[in-house]
Amino acid sequence: MSVEMDVTIVIPVFNQLHFTRQCLESLNATGCDDSMIIVVNNSSTDGTAEFLAARPKLRVIHNSENRACAAAWNQGFEACKTKWIMFLNNDTVLSRGWLESLVAFAENQGIDIASPAMGEGDLDYDIAIYARDFVSQMKQVQRRATASGVCFLVARRVFETIGNFDENFNKGGNEDLDFLWRAQKAGFKMAVSGCAYIHHFGSVTQKSLKAQRGSTRAETVGYFRKKWKINWAQRRWMHIRRKAAGNWRKISEHLRYGHTLVERRVEGKVYYCYH
Repeated sequence: MSVEMDVTIVIPVFNQLHFTRQCLESLNATGCDDSMIIVVNNSSTDGTAEFLAARPKLRVIHNSENRACAAAWNQGFEACKTKWIMFLNNDTVLSRGWLESLVAFAENQGIDIASPAMGEGDLDYDIAIYARDFVSQMKQVQRRATASGVCFLVARRVFETIGNFDENFNKGGNEDLDFLWRAQKAGFKMAVSGCAYIHHFGSVTQKSLKAQRGSTRAETVGYFRKKWKINWAQRRWMHIRRKAAGNWRKISEHLRYGHTLVERRVEGKVYYCYH
């Protein structure tokens, strides 16, 4: 049965066909029909275009060059008319009820940007069973004033107020943080909620880009700092505050519920995370 909601799922892709196939199959298995999905293909060369063409209900935007994530997100947003837009990385696997629960949470709580809880790293567990047990314990837990660029649900009203993603982040990186800061500055509410759970393998496209053309982190971070006029002292203070607040949330969540809203799995071990 397909999910019927006023939401469009936007997925930028650049190669990594295995992850794109896995993500789309996972979406279908959790009730999200291809007709709900827009895939923005950033000039993939690994058979991605041919694979997408074989799924006629998908809406696909093909770019002749890699326009990076911000531009791809903008293209997806501009191609849809729904109340909600879900921006999703292709290196993700979803669990049943994830999208319905997150939309309901956002609408009931008056949240403008919402992200689900997340397991990162190795998918060495049964996500269906784990997600069911996780959500039963964590569905009332939330982290306010934050969201994740891996998977974030955005109300159309946010774009109508602050505009689109900044395409000057044309190398990839920090475009999500810039958007979230702008939204927060404009008074919009955001949160990560334990009402929904997904798995994220972790920075698959960024690793591919780094291997192809070297690290671009310094360039994107430099642009971000210049745009927001952040000096060294401010960076240090923000880092200290973020780490302290994050550690408090991690400790309190784990002690109370046995989980945190972000968990990382490496070689069979689970690490509880503050961000």
